[in-house]
Amino acid sequence: MEQHTVQLVAGTISSFFFISSNLPMLLKAYKSRDLSSYSLSYLILNIIGDLVYWLYISSLPIGPIWVMHAFYTVTSALMLAAFLRYEARSTPRVRLPESNSRAILLS
Repeated sequence: MEQHTVQLVAGTISSFFFISSNLPMLLKAYKSRDLSSYSLSYLILNIIGDLVYWLYISSLPIGPIWVMHAFYTVTSALMLAAFLRYEARSTPRVRLPESNSRAILLS
């Protein structure tokens, strides 16, 4: 087998494993709608990292890395959207009691 063919097969197989490893997380998030173990900053930084990494990916020939990184980018976007939809809605709002300007001081 040529070296290029071996590299392409290895990239395809590793992409399959990387993508497969994320599917349980996606299914759990979809079914439970519980994303409390994620932080908003993590998800935003992940999206930013994905977008910057596309600058590097775009210099490579189309291949398994494109498929894998496209999957990661879509997954990150879906997780951020789900977080904003479900966690932002379920986060309890703390309401501070209003101060009573007519408080009666007892001595």
